[in-house]
Amino acid sequence: MSSARRMLAAGAVLAVKGLGGYHLACDATDARAVAELRRRKARGDKPFAVMAAGLADVEPLVHLGPEERGLLTGTVRPVVLLRRRDEPEAPTGASPAAAVAPGSPDLGVMLPYTPVHHLLLGLGAPEGEDGPRLLVMTSGNLSGEPIVTDDAEALTRLAGLADAWLLHDRPIHVPCDDSVVRICDGEQLVLRRSRGYAPLPVALPFDVEPALAVGGDLKNAFCLGEGRTAWLSAHIGDMDDLVTQQAFASAERQLESITGVRPRLLAADGHPAYRSARWARRHAGGRPVVPVQHHHAHIASAMAEHGLDGSRPVLGVAFDGTGHGLDGAVWGGEFLLADYAGFARFAHLAYVPLPGGDAAVRRPYRMALAHLRAAGLAADHRLPCTRACPPDELRVLERQLDRGFHCAPTSSMGRLFDAVSSLAGICHHAGYEAQAAIELEAAALRAPDAGADGRWTFRLDRPGTRAPLTADPAPLLAAACDDVRGGTGPAVIAARFHHAVARLVRTVCAAAREATGVETVALTGGVFANTVLSSACAHGLRQDGFRVLRHRLVPPGDGGLALGQLVVAARTTARTAPAPGAAEQQ
Repeated sequence: MSSARRMLAAGAVLAVKGLGGYHLACDATDARAVAELRRRKARGDKPFAVMAAGLADVEPLVHLGPEERGLLTGTVRPVVLLRRRDEPEAPTGASPAAAVAPGSPDLGVMLPYTPVHHLLLGLGAPEGEDGPRLLVMTSGNLSGEPIVTDDAEALTRLAGLADAWLLHDRPIHVPCDDSVVRICDGEQLVLRRSRGYAPLPVALPFDVEPALAVGGDLKNAFCLGEGRTAWLSAHIGDMDDLVTQQAFASAERQLESITGVRPRLLAADGHPAYRSARWARRHAGGRPVVPVQHHHAHIASAMAEHGLDGSRPVLGVAFDGTGHGLDGAVWGGEFLLADYAGFARFAHLAYVPLPGGDAAVRRPYRMALAHLRAAGLAADHRLPCTRACPPDELRVLERQLDRGFHCAPTSSMGRLFDAVSSLAGICHHAGYEAQAAIELEAAALRAPDAGADGRWTFRLDRPGTRAPLTADPAPLLAAACDDVRGGTGPAVIAARFHHAVARLVRTVCAAAREATGVETVALTGGVFANTVLSSACAHGLRQDGFRVLRHRLVPPGDGGLALGQLVVAARTTARTAPAPGAAEQQ
């Protein structure tokens, strides 16, 4: 162990066998070691988590309330996202390198939870052998792959990532990443439900037949349920490679074996091309596979964890990056009147083209230019998003938008966050999921009190008597362009945008209550991992007299999708099942 500490102090990257798999560790205060780990892992700019020897090592760096202290020092020991101090009080040598979490308003922190961690951080070591007290501690894998658990596999799959290996002789039977949580308005918000949380059961508000819900393709977690109990798996990962799909199949078999659930029904996302849905169809073996619309599942997940029986509908505000819509469009800015049995679309963001699909996600300036064009606004070179687009690409993009080639319509709130982030000059290239939105939130936190600005608003239209309301961001985008051209800083732009979205939520929810009498609002989808937006929406809605449901037990993003799929499929099949004895009468 002394050798391991000396190697870390010298700038090495170690593969450390832990409780649920291998970590890759380096000295978090060593800029060169952090940069090298980021390069080897192909991590992009995605933040690393750090493991600190004790609270005293992070108190000068972040804001710690009693709830955060309780999470850090409790029995679970998850990664806790903590707001950074504007001016860290720690000496430079005791602060994490800038490359640990670039552009993030938070620092992910955990404390040691195994004896190996305590020894590695030098706790109880002889004088002079302390070593680093702040370590980057990230999953032992290439970005996007499942965490490595097997010793022999670690020596091969981590060979290009680690300089040395620190092993122990206890086999790891079940892979399990670290859980990630944060505190929002004094309550726990789980962002990744894994070690310490999974597979702890979630109580259901009604009986379900034995079923398996396979979740989505991003941040996949699946769910088994029977009776009044559901068991969510640990975080699996993104289902875009064979290794992750094999890890999914292995984890599903293992969870069946420990719960005793033998599914008679499967549920999957309604997207016809999702790999998780294809897995469900391939392994159905004659069992029914119920497709569940993506945002309906998000809302049902929030309802289920709050114990609602579905006898009264809620208004679900489901904001995320992408979800397959019933009309074939890419949904993601949805206001749905929903219960477990079904939903009606009350309102949504106005459609804009998504030019190039994933290319627009990776390059937020493309989304900004698409939004400006849809709003009829000039994209001149005084705007950062226009300057960020190479001239040749800009000409191709204009032709693409003219012809509508490879431009699926989208109502995504996540993509609007991306667009405003680029328009404000904050993030033009996203190296990981939601980077542009995370950096936009970080900018909003730095803003002086920008207050409400009446120019920053959405235009609400109803294209037909039976059509849902559409929320057109054109006025908001016009105000943003004027402010940017006038020299308004990115932080104020970001704060005004968050205020405008929160006002939109209050306005649409009030209209829904007037039209339908609905009194309960569920805030769900990955966008609501943003605590600035979540807090503003919840505070305003409660002022307006609504009951507000927010996630506490399962993630608001796709990691919580499977719970909603499970309860929707259970209600759907219960409603359509023949009455007892009906088969004999036919």
